[in-house]
Amino acid sequence: MSASILICTDLDRTLLPNGKQPESPGARHCFAQLAAREEISLAYVSGRHLSLVEKAIVNYVLPQPDFVIADVGTSLYEFQDDCWRRRGDWDQAFAADWGDMDHASIRLLFSDIIDLRLQEATKQSRYKLSFYVPLYSDKRALLSTMQARLERHQVNASLIWSIDEPAGIALLDVLPASATKFHAVKFLMHTEGFALEKTVFAGDSGNDLPVLTSGLQAVLVANATEEVREEAYQMSLRRGGAENLYLARGGCLGMNGNYSAGILEGVLHFLPELRAWIDCGTLA
Repeated sequence: MSASILICTDLDRTLLPNGKQPESPGARHCFAQLAAREEISLAYVSGRHLSLVEKAIVNYVLPQPDFVIADVGTSLYEFQDDCWRRRGDWDQAFAADWGDMDHASIRLLFSDIIDLRLQEATKQSRYKLSFYVPLYSDKRALLSTMQARLERHQVNASLIWSIDEPAGIALLDVLPASATKFHAVKFLMHTEGFALEKTVFAGDSGNDLPVLTSGLQAVLVANATEEVREEAYQMSLRRGGAENLYLARGGCLGMNGNYSAGILEGVLHFLPELRAWIDCGTLA
């Protein structure tokens, strides 16, 4: 039987329990049990490079996904014949957004902005320019200044803001406008034939907001910050898609709603028939 259900999940502080809140015992095992079904296709949707996604799979004993959407949406990989194959058709779908500008030339547009600190080389990619920003920065003014410069140089870009709670710093990614996590998930759904009602996305942070508030079936795990929860809810209301955003709160399967427990809670909210595939007796 070919897979008919697509579960897409962010990694850090969504599937990975690397935040401050506790993980429900057995929750990752329960998630892996569901992901192992042949009816399920699994996609990890992360700001990480592929190599760091692979590292997380090993370190946290995660299920092997069928797809990886990496670099905040700007790369897509499919697992075939025991190796990862980059999807060139996805690269072609957004390559024109930056016009004649490349990573280095776009970076120069912001060289005088003192609140921007370039992230490490391992966190950059061809279509992802990433900065650290102090939490005290004026977010609205900063994004407005950057967007004006991009438009002046005819660069069609998205500015994706999120908070790294453990590090106490903001993260800012400059991406092609049509290469966010949302666009990548939609592309995957279209090319692989996954229906809207059979697709669920899970996330926790600001760089997940384009998907969480898009009208796709989405769950915000319970360990997300109150700021992200409020922003996701208000954005969904404005866009008319609040009924497709589920805010995990715990209680499902006797778990707390954090991390993988929240993913399961959201999946079962949208697809309650999958409850029969999960054996809670295996939880410890």
